[in-house]
This record gives sequence, C-alpha cells and structure tokens, in this order.
Amino acid sequence: MEPALIIEWVIKSAILLLFGVTGFAYLTLYERRALARIQVRIGPNRAGPFGILQPVADGIKLIFNEELIPARADKLMFVLAPIITVLPALIIWAVIPWGGQVVIAGREINLYLADVNVGVLYLTAVAAIAVYGIVIAGWSSNNKYALLGGLRSSAQMVSYELALGLSFIGPIMLAGSMSLVDIVEAQKNVWFAGPQIIAFIIFLIAGLAEINRSPFDMPEAEQELTAGYHAEYSGMKFALFFMAEYIKMIAIAAIAATLFLGGYRLPFIELPAFLGPVVLLVKIIILLFGMIWVRATFPRFRYDRLMAFGWKILLPVALANVFLTAVILVLIG
Repeated sequence: MEPALIIEWVIKSAILLLFGVTGFAYLTLYERRALARIQVRIGPNRAGPFGILQPVADGIKLIFNEELIPARADKLMFVLAPIITVLPALIIWAVIPWGGQVVIAGREINLYLADVNVGVLYLTAVAAIAVYGIVIAGWSSNNKYALLGGLRSSAQMVSYELALGLSFIGPIMLAGSMSLVDIVEAQKNVWFAGPQIIAFIIFLIAGLAEINRSPFDMPEAEQELTAGYHAEYSGMKFALFFMAEYIKMIAIAAIAATLFLGGYRLPFIELPAFLGPVVLLVKIIILLFGMIWVRATFPRFRYDRLMAFGWKILLPVALANVFLTAVILVLIG
C-alpha cells in the first residue's frame, strides 16, 4: 500500500474526529441559544464574545468535576460503558461523503474516507452498537433507576430501528446501490425527499428515537428515573455520554441530508467539488435546528405510547412505503 495513501487516510480520519468533537461542543451552544430564542430568553452570552467560549467553560468544569464510582458497581464495565457509547458515534463518519474529487498538489483526493459498496449496511450496523454502552452503563451502576433507563433504551432502539432500516430501502431502490456516494450522485436532478417523503419523515422520527432525543428521551426521563442510565456518572464519563448523543445528532442529520436531500449536491447545479462540504454542512445545520425545534415544542411521550407508536404506526407505514416504492418501480421500469 502506498505511504501517501496511508497518510491521506490518517489526515482524513483526524479531520473527521476533530469535526465530530468540535461539532459536539458547539452544537450544545447552538442548541442552548436556539432554545433560548424560541422560549424568549437570552441564553448563554457571558463566556467570550456572544458566548462562543461557553463550550470551553463547560468542558473545563467537567474536567475538574470529581469522578465518582459507586462502591457496588462493576468498576470495569462502569468505566468502559461511556467509551463503548461514544466510539460508534465517531466511526460512523467513515462512509459519509462530503464531496467529489479535488486536486491538491497534483493528487486527486476524494472528499470522503471510504466509499463502501454496502455503506448503508455499515451505517445501520454501527448505529446499533451504541445501545450496548447505554445498557451496560445502566446495569454496571447497580442502581435500579439506571438499569430501568438502560432497559428502556434497548427496547426503544429495537422498536425504532426496524422502521429506521426500512426507511433506507426507498433511496437504495431509487439509486440502485447501497453506496452513499452512488445515492448522492443519483440525486443530481431530484432529491429523494420528494418521491420518498414518507421514508424521509419516518427516518427523521425514528432517528430522534434512536438517539434518545426529546420527545423520545424516556431512557433519561428525569421526573421518573432521576436521569436514567447515567444517573451515577459524573465528570468526563458523564460528558462522554452527552458527546455521543450530540455527535449522533450531527450524524443523523448528515445521513438524512445524504439519503434524501442530495448530500453535497444541489439540484441542476454543478458546483466546484471543494464547495461540497459547505453545502452538506448547511443542510446539517438546518436539520439540527429542526431537531432543536422539536425538543422545544413537543412534550415527552408516555412510555407505552412511545412503544406503540413505533410498532403500530411507524413500522406498518414504513413497510407499506417499501411495498409501494417497489410496485411503482416495477410498473415504470
């Protein structure tokens, strides 16, 4: 293998990791300021100009917080759980395409880490791993509230992952490929959010449930479970759980933009390749605002209704959408 290719992969990986960690930090600020505007408040504005250093202040505070481990906890699993939760959120970025090819120093470079021919399967496989960390966190804490939060999370993920997986099938059938690069290129003229509007809506709803975001945040319902699966965590271990949640928010927005909104492309416009990341980033920011708006607007689901909604509504609608898409493709093909 060429040394230059290895160096290219290392640099791309470092950029993606830096984007994930920095994006997590400033997404917290984005969310707090957006929620404040929606609720007619000011929001954080003291740390640095316009509050832009608030994430730095929060990070320093968490670093110096005391790290506690319950006496009867399984100490190894207790420490490993936040790491197991955050790793899938970081490695999921490997197959997200940010653009086409650019030429740097006479070398053609793809603006993505890997173009896997089963990229969609990679996404679903990696996303499913994250729940292990949450379940282990609840069990290893030796706390009944934390255990209930972990069990809720696993049940919720199983319920909504079926609908989430089925929402991928529409774009796959329209593009004729499971490669995310091929799916983006198939949207040169028409975004799949149009013909696949039902799958797009299902993806957004199931995506919120997958990352335990409001109104699907029952695994960490403060009123019932005193913070749920991370009740016993403090300091940087606590921060890792929230890092995983916010990085997964960005990932869900990036996947939605890639599968349904043309990814790094705009319809009918051939942009220079170096503008691809800017286009995708704008779409991600808009989708993230939608997630924040949902949090500010909708009350939390009751748990039995949350599960019923996943099994009795989302799953049948997702199956019907797959069937309808297949029938239409056969008729027009």
